[in-house]
Formats: sequence, structure tokens, C-alpha cells
Amino acid sequence: MPNKDAPTAKQGCLQKCGNVTIIYPFGVGEGCYRNPYFEIVCNASTSSGSEIPILQAYQLKVRNISYHDVTVVYDKKYPECYPNAEGMNITIRPLLGGRGRGLFNPLVFSPVDNKVVATGCGIFTYVTNGIYMNYTGGCLSLCDVNASYGIPKDSLYSKCLGYGCCEALMPRGLRALIIRVHAIGGAHTMNNSNSQCARAFVAGRNTPTERMSGDEVTMSMSWVFGKGPCKQEQGNNETSPDGCGDNACCINFRGNATHRCKCNKGYAGNPYLPDGCKDVDECKDSSVCAEIERAVCHNTEGSYFCRCPAGYHNNSATGNRCVSEGYANPQDHLEKTVLASIAAGLSMAAAVGSGIWCVVALKTKRKIKLRKMFFRRNGGLLLQQIASQEKSVVKTKIFTSEELEKATDNFNERRMLGKGGFGTVYKGMLSDGRIVAIKKSHVIHEKQIDQFINEVVILSEINHRNIVTLLGCCLETEVPLLVYEFISNGTLTQHLHEKADSTCYLPWYNRTRIAHEISEALAYLHSSASKPVFHRDVKSSNILLDSNYNAKISDFGIARSLPMEKTHLTTVLQGTFGYLDPEYFRSNQYTDKSDVYSFGVVLVELLAGERAVSRSSKVQVEEKSLVLNFVSAMKEGRMWDMIDSRIREEAAEEELLVFAMLARKCLKLMGRKRPTMKEVSTCLEHICKLSNNHSIKD
Repeated sequence: MPNKDAPTAKQGCLQKCGNVTIIYPFGVGEGCYRNPYFEIVCNASTSSGSEIPILQAYQLKVRNISYHDVTVVYDKKYPECYPNAEGMNITIRPLLGGRGRGLFNPLVFSPVDNKVVATGCGIFTYVTNGIYMNYTGGCLSLCDVNASYGIPKDSLYSKCLGYGCCEALMPRGLRALIIRVHAIGGAHTMNNSNSQCARAFVAGRNTPTERMSGDEVTMSMSWVFGKGPCKQEQGNNETSPDGCGDNACCINFRGNATHRCKCNKGYAGNPYLPDGCKDVDECKDSSVCAEIERAVCHNTEGSYFCRCPAGYHNNSATGNRCVSEGYANPQDHLEKTVLASIAAGLSMAAAVGSGIWCVVALKTKRKIKLRKMFFRRNGGLLLQQIASQEKSVVKTKIFTSEELEKATDNFNERRMLGKGGFGTVYKGMLSDGRIVAIKKSHVIHEKQIDQFINEVVILSEINHRNIVTLLGCCLETEVPLLVYEFISNGTLTQHLHEKADSTCYLPWYNRTRIAHEISEALAYLHSSASKPVFHRDVKSSNILLDSNYNAKISDFGIARSLPMEKTHLTTVLQGTFGYLDPEYFRSNQYTDKSDVYSFGVVLVELLAGERAVSRSSKVQVEEKSLVLNFVSAMKEGRMWDMIDSRIREEAAEEELLVFAMLARKCLKLMGRKRPTMKEVSTCLEHICKLSNNHSIKD
């Protein structure tokens, strides 16, 4: 029940700007907001004369602030129309400069309340943070070249199924975003005037169609209060270490990575202000004591109780109503009053004891019921079916939530190994002393849960020395948890790009061996597994290295197992920008040759020692494609310019040339011209032998 009298902003600070209520930690003016990311500037509109709130960190107009979302507006003639041939970029990011350096950014573009919409013919749209380029959520919009009427008007925004218009899910965790549209050409690009205009934009999931094509589009940003888990469960005063106010408590959020505050039961208002949570007068609601006829409501701090008026009483004999006392003489009245008081006291004590027992029993029952529900929702029945099959190579162990919480110190942030597109990986130690890696989903999302289940199914049916081993899982938690063998030496990305200095870099013989081992793993998936498996996200950050630099491929979240056919038709593009097969862009059909293309990008990374996609500078976000540079260099006879200068000194020219030619074959635009992974593995085995012979001679 809301409390209209409770303050929303700090004392002495602006409570409203225009028609928007300011809720602390947002604020207008110095000292009124928690940190610069929450600063609101209240500008006077020259056209309407009313005040307009601006989220200063992003320079976006604010439509509404609530607990715990802020609705912002992209305020210009939006979406703009771009010629298909030129493509388009839209960038939205914090503009704080030095003021935001070192501060935790609490604002995130909501992956649940937003969507990406694109319109046009023959275009590919994707969204990224523009910095690491480690996640791509995208979609294709195609058209029928035989249609003379262009894009159907009613399909522009309401039926975005990939014909003239498409929708993509928002990636999770973006605090800055770049929307890009690229023309892909081909048979589905129309040449009439309707097809020459490409648009893309982020909009609230429930934004009405007519608002999307107007002057402004609304987006939702979720916000949290602090970084890290709660330091204490209750924050009863303004000195709370979690920053929660009086009569408020702290709640963990996003897998204990952040936290929020909420008012205690019986209170309402702003839990972030010292005195923001005010007592709710439940007695203003005439129905709270309606169960007892004639009872009068009495409000208390944080609660209320119902009592019969003077001269009336209520007991089990009278039912749920207050009846007149009706005693004959004062002595009887006194005796019965004393007896009634004693009985009431005993009843209250019994009720309290019974209530405590009921609460404990109810919590236990609810916990068991929730675990069963989570187990079913997270694919537990399917997993049991797989484990019972004799042909299943791996017997997946079911861990309890208590085991994994103990192993990771309750998923302590210090145990975090890294974050992927759909989960966070923690280092843990089981009760038997084994060191393991535990992957936990970021948020509750049906698509993400499906991918976790998919990974369990696939890894339960494959067994290869160069594929990370799944030890078990836990499905009785809100989000499923996967337990893997721990690979101690990080990822190939880290060794190629983050640790590649003069004292620590990956030598040529290790690079060729890693490439050969991963090619064997992919060849096994494509040809030797019980069912052909397409990994669909082959990249250097998904290749793990142990202490001896033996390689293991990981992250099967979006992999697909195909029992009969050799292709997989998709409706939404998935993968990582820079590694995606261009033929997959055009056809939406993923094949084993799509994995070959992605592996070809990894080969070029090993050869050049550069990222698949890099930025030209820290300030600009213009990307440089390693593949395009490599292909151009091969065509122009500049291959040696692309090779990492350090491996030129230790590798023979023959090895480098064969390796480069193999990478070039893997990167052919037409999938049928690319080699199979078996052929790639055979070629790499030959290169490894050349490399070993060269090392022995040296």
C-alpha cells in the first residue's frame, strides 16, 4: 500500500521536474543525487514552457522514474532513415568523462523491457556495447523480390518476423550500446524506393506502434543502488553499510553482484532515504477488519490489529463477530473479565508459538516446493531421462544447492572467473577437494534456461579429451548451475591479446598444437558424436588452456545437435560478431561449414596475434575487421605483413604459408568451397609435424 506522505527526494531538493517525480538516488542539483550517474538536470522547454528532466550521464530526456527503472526518451526525429547501401550506426553511451571515472555505473539498458527493431530489405542488424564486441544479438530482415508492393504497411512494427522487419532480443548487461545496420545484398534486397530506407532502434517492449515512428522513442533502463552483495540483511538507520534507510532492508540482486533496498512490511516510501519508509495506516482501508463483524481497526507502527469496541467481545462461540457483553451484575462481569484476560493471554502465547512453528514449517515447505518447481522448469525430468539411457557417455551428477553454495563461498565475487553472454563462471572446491568451475545464469529468462539445458544434453552425450568435461549440475535453484572440470590457465584470448607481452607470449609450436587439438574436437562433434553437433560460437575466448597448454573447447550454450539433417534453420542470428559466417547472414541456415568459418577466424588470430575485431582508438568505436584485412593482404601478396613479428623468427616460411592458406580456405564466402573439419585437422597435423621437426633442428 503506497504512502503518499512519504518523501521521494532528499530534504531541500526538488521533488518534481515537470510532471516527473524525482526519486532518490536520482536528484536535481549538487548534493541531491548519489553519484553523477543519477544526476537529473531540470531544463525549461522553450516550446511548451514546462520543465523537462534530463538524465545528464546519457543526455536523454526522462519520461518516468520508478523503483527500480527509469524510462528515457531518444529525443529527435527517430528512427532516422538511412540508405541501405550506407548502413547506419546509433550510439548511446555515458558522457561523464572524468566525473564517471572509477565509479560504478548503476544503469543498465533493460534486456527484459526493451527490444531491438529494424525495418528494411536485405539488412542485418545487431546490438553491442561497442567496446569488447563479445556478444551479438541480431536479426535479418529480407524481402520477396517478386513482390511489387514493397514492405507491407502493417508489418513494419507489429509483425516483425523477418519479412521487411525483424526484432532482436536486447543483450544483457549493456551500459552503453551501439546499434548497427549492414546491407547484405543478394536476392532479398529490393530495388524499389520502399527498400532503400533502413531503420533500426531500441524501444520499450510495450511501446505502441505509432510512437515508434514519431519524434521520440522510449527505452527502459534498470538501476541498482550499490555494487556487491548486502553487508547486512537489515538497514534500520541512515548509517547502514548498505545505504538503506530506516525501516528498510537490503536485498541482493543479479546473482549477488549488486543490491537494492526495499521498505519493510507495513511501511512504504523511498527506502534509500534515511526517513523515506513511513508507516502505512492500514486502517484507512475499510476492509482490513471486515472478517470480524463490528471490529474496529487500530493502527500500530508497521502493523495493525482488530479489536471489538467497548462492551463487546469476540470468542470461538460467537464466530467472526463482536457481541454484547450482557452481564447481570458487576461481580460476574469482573470475574469473567479476569478469566477472559487469562484465557486471552494463554491463547496469545499459544498463538505466538503456533505461529512461529507454522512460519518455520511453511518456509520449509515452500522451499521444498520451490526446489521441485525449479527442478522441473530447469529440465530436471529431461536430464533424468538422459542419465537413464545406457548409451549416454557421461552420467551427469546432480548437485544440491547447498553443496555449490559452500563450494563457492555463497558465490563470492572474489571467486568469479569470468562472464559470458549468458552466465557467470565461479571457481569452487567440492567437499572431496576437487577444484571445479561453476557456471550460473545471469537472470531468469526462458531462452537462457533453454540454453543451459541444451548444454547439459549435448555435453552428456559427448566425450573428447579436447572438450571440457561436464561433471554435473544443480537444477533446484532459481537458475540452473553447471559444474565443469576446472581448466587452470585461462582462455586463448587472454594468452593472445591480454598477456601477450615480451615476458609472456604464446610460441608458434603451442599455437599450431592448440589449433590442431581444437580442430580434432570440432571434427569429432561434426562427424563422430552420436549425433552431429554444431558448436555455433567458436572463438578464442571459448578455447580454454590447461597448465600444459592443452586446449579444450567450451561454452555449448547455443550449440545444436542434429539427428538427421546437416543444416539448422534459425529465425534469430546468434553468435559473436567478427566470427559469424557471412553465408549464415544471408540464408539464416547454419551448417557444419559455419563452424569451419569461425575456426578460420581463430586461425588468423593465432597467425596475426590480433583480435577478430578491434577499435582504431580508445575514443572512437570504429571497428577494424581482422578477416577483411587478412583476405585483402592475401590477395595483394602482403601476407607477411599480417603475421605476428615474434613468430616470424621461430617458424619456417613453409609452415606459415601452409597455415595461412588453410585459414584462407576456411574463410571462403561460399560454404561449399570450405574444407571439412576432418580435412582441416589433417592439414594441421601435418603443420604440427613440420613445426616439431623445425624445433628439433634448431
